[in-house]
Amino acid sequence: MDTQRLQSGLRLVARGLEEVAAALGEHDPASEDERTARVIQEWGRRGLTQKEASELFQRHGFAPQTTGGWARGDWVEIRDDGLRYLTGKSHRWLEERR
Repeated sequence: MDTQRLQSGLRLVARGLEEVAAALGEHDPASEDERTARVIQEWGRRGLTQKEASELFQRHGFAPQTTGGWARGDWVEIRDDGLRYLTGKSHRWLEERR
């Protein structure tokens, strides 16, 4: 038996179960648009690390990987300093929503 592989696998399962438990415990009746607006408002114009951006999305009921999707959709850009910034498209969307 490969004890190290078994331990590693169990840690992965445990992390997955933590994600499921967190998702079940946090029910936000807000629409996706409302949660998107909250993310943009909280993020503002400051740069965030990958970890900070993931945590922000999670706080508002999105998967931590959402930053990547937003980057592909031109809502987020990664600048030379390595931080993630909202693009003009994100800020315009929020303004138009108001």
